[in-house]
Amino acid sequence: MLYHLLAPLARQHIFFNLFNYITFRAAGATVTALLLAFVLGPWIIRQLRERKVGQVVRAEGPASHHEKRGTPTMGGIIIILATLVPTILWARLDSRYVVIAIVAMLWMGVIGFLDDYLKIVRGKSQGLVARWKLVGQISFGVALGAYLLILPMVAGIRPDSTQLPLLKYILLPLPGLLYVAFVTVVIAGSTNAVNLTDGLDGLATGLTAIAAAAFAVFAYLFGRVDAARYLGVLHLAGAGELTIFCGALMGAALGFLWFNAHPAQVFMGDTGALAIGGALGTVAILLKAEFLLLIAGGVFAAETVSVMVQTSVYRWNKKRRGKEYADAHKVFRMAPLHHHFEKLGWPEPQVVMRFYILGVLCAMIALATLKVR
Repeated sequence: MLYHLLAPLARQHIFFNLFNYITFRAAGATVTALLLAFVLGPWIIRQLRERKVGQVVRAEGPASHHEKRGTPTMGGIIIILATLVPTILWARLDSRYVVIAIVAMLWMGVIGFLDDYLKIVRGKSQGLVARWKLVGQISFGVALGAYLLILPMVAGIRPDSTQLPLLKYILLPLPGLLYVAFVTVVIAGSTNAVNLTDGLDGLATGLTAIAAAAFAVFAYLFGRVDAARYLGVLHLAGAGELTIFCGALMGAALGFLWFNAHPAQVFMGDTGALAIGGALGTVAILLKAEFLLLIAGGVFAAETVSVMVQTSVYRWNKKRRGKEYADAHKVFRMAPLHHHFEKLGWPEPQVVMRFYILGVLCAMIALATLKVR
């Protein structure tokens, strides 16, 4: 909005030329998101507490988590508002990249909101039936994949393809329906990965800020023809506007972390987790950097794999040798992975901080792949 209002005034005064620079607007969006989260946070938390919108804790979860019962949830509303308002304020609203990212966050946020709402109404840890959540994720993935095939974002680059890390200008072709399926898997995978990681105070929030920062760099570099040529990556004209969206998401996550750090005053709930996962997955798809998301979001990926491995091995052992054997021979003491370390005796803040360190390491490796080509 500010770009459309103020950038044309650069002809009258050089100051307004700042709004033509993506870096300036991205910084503005980040700071605005941070401040907005600080301002909205206390009011939204108070409203959630007054309406008794409290966390429902799983009975099978760690015993230390039962004291968190009743903590306000659905705080993801703070993240969504603190991301979308600065994006609308600072980004170019005629950018399809920005519009698609906004739609993705809202779409997944609504699914998460319904899930949280049903949990609160029923007073149980299960909200929206899993298959219906999956239907919502798949429907968006199919719609996004089909849209990108019908209306490519960049002319001259085949839409049904993705970039491969470490390889210069090499695209992996995924013809037709295979590409739609690939997009759908990325959306569902990233959405559920963030949701699974959101199990400790501040864990998913901090990792979101780290991943968003990495993708802000990717978006800026891919959107600049000189940087893309130097690094040997695809130049995606207009993709630089996603830098503003990613900067806003990073600022919103950091602002929310102020209230979500241990001991948490509020949880993001599925409202925030699904919205964040959908947004990150969509940004990666638009940048043709899905494999970079797997690297930069390595902790998210590890959490998801831990659940898949635990479930698969348990079912296999139960089928072959019975329930008692399966219970006694689990791969992890508890999945997702962060609960395994809690069971080993690590304090919650220690698990979170060490996962942050791993998150930064993963983001740095992802950024390093741009040069190692």
